[in-house]
Amino acid sequence: MRIQLMTDGSADLSKQMEEELQVKVVPLYLNFGEKQYRTGIDLDIPAFNQMMRAAEELPRSAAPNPNDFYNAYKEVDPETPIIMLSLTKGVSSTYENAEAGKEMLLQEEPERKIEVINTKTASSGLILLLHEAAKKMDEGFSYEQLVQHLHIKVEQTTTLFVLKTIDNLIKGGRLDRMKGTIAKTLNIKLLMKASEEEGVIEVSEKVRGDKKSIRRFIEQIGEYTRNFEDKLIAMTHCNAEERAKKVLEDVKKKYPFKDTILTEMGPLISTYAGEGGLVIAFFKD
Repeated sequence: MRIQLMTDGSADLSKQMEEELQVKVVPLYLNFGEKQYRTGIDLDIPAFNQMMRAAEELPRSAAPNPNDFYNAYKEVDPETPIIMLSLTKGVSSTYENAEAGKEMLLQEEPERKIEVINTKTASSGLILLLHEAAKKMDEGFSYEQLVQHLHIKVEQTTTLFVLKTIDNLIKGGRLDRMKGTIAKTLNIKLLMKASEEEGVIEVSEKVRGDKKSIRRFIEQIGEYTRNFEDKLIAMTHCNAEERAKKVLEDVKKKYPFKDTILTEMGPLISTYAGEGGLVIAFFKD
């Protein structure tokens, strides 16, 4: 049975991945001043990077509204069950709006099968879960089996961030300006993670110097898993492909992951990660 996988614009899927995994993506919104853009539709990554360099203030992000999800669900054949993998509820109203859109459609078409999953992750974490879903579909999982399996895998998903710059966190008001200035003066780099319970993005460690922060970023992987041979690790980067390739090579030298994925962050996650930021995701033991 065909199952329609869906996600939102925080998933940072390349167009090739969208096609290969046959994922339907509901875009998020970014507002630069008075102008609103839909991620991946009105605003691609090169244009976003150019606008960010010129912007004095960070763009404001907004979740897709319930009607956006209703319309996206409505476009899917009524006989095809849907699994919507949503950006973590800990940082956005995307999950609640995806649920509201589902309820709107179920009032009209109560026979529909739609499961909305709060993934407690973003970016490469969503890529990881979508690849897992596609793999299990190929193995013949039923809709009910896949839903149950993905809820389990959400709890095993580890998402780690390392930021090269904290400028965007300061600009966006997520880091006190005075503390941020001191951190920059001391060359402090932030290691962050998605919390296990709520999927809130929180600072896990502060490390002095870029090389040390990358070293610690890689070390952390071994604190979550000892079994790598059958696992995938996914990484996204903010306008820093060579940096990301080098870090991923170092990861592979230290840990024998079965497969790796590397792609560029989309506008939403890049807004907060800042240039040079990296996000990795893998399943812990």
